[in-house]
Amino acid sequence: MVNRLEKDNSQHHLKMENQNKSDPLMSLIGVNKSYRNNGAHIDVLKNLSVDIYSGETIAIVGESGIGKSTFLHILGTLDQPDSGTLLYKNADVFEFDKKKLAEFRNKIMGFVFQFHYLLAEFSALENVLMPGLIKGFSAGQIRERAEAILVRVGLKERLTHRVLDLSGGEQQRVALARALVLNPAILLADEPTGNLDKKNSRQVHDLLFELNDEYNMTIITVTHNMQLAEYMDKQMTLVEGKLVEIK
Repeated sequence: MVNRLEKDNSQHHLKMENQNKSDPLMSLIGVNKSYRNNGAHIDVLKNLSVDIYSGETIAIVGESGIGKSTFLHILGTLDQPDSGTLLYKNADVFEFDKKKLAEFRNKIMGFVFQFHYLLAEFSALENVLMPGLIKGFSAGQIRERAEAILVRVGLKERLTHRVLDLSGGEQQRVALARALVLNPAILLADEPTGNLDKKNSRQVHDLLFELNDEYNMTIITVTHNMQLAEYMDKQMTLVEGKLVEIK
């Protein structure tokens, strides 16, 4: 019987060959981003360019403070660069107006960040329904999918519990379920297993790769969990403001 890692390694070469024959799903071109801190000018991203392909899985690793989250926020259009271009299927995303950009994020992106931004007084299920409601679905239309994804992240018995009554690890899984409920083309995750124990981390790992297999979902995650990073097609880090592949 072929184990998960052996299967992933065998599929990796075929996936990369197919990607080399296709156009990138997203491209960052010449991106620069800097901040001012106590009067000091800090360059975080410097002339950063990278192509990201459909179905690719990428782990961004490295020490805190090197710009990993900044990169993720720009890729997710939650922040804008000082200069540079973000293309999605050859469309210049930062040329979109605010409404079109918000629609793009809701339709294409799923987000899991360290701060969950869950609605504390709402139930786990109500939180996971939210992206579908924003998109225009009725609660009835999206409920079955929301319940199913909560079950897949191990929260079958917690659907109606308010977020404030859940543990930190359970809240992390609600945030993951919310990000996945609309089957986004791209999942952006900042430490998706950071608050989870070993068993639940393993469950989240498996779920991410099941979704990658089932839906060809592109996954980019910032993580200090090297076990998760090892499963990814690529491991990258930031060196002097540029992405460098280390695997």
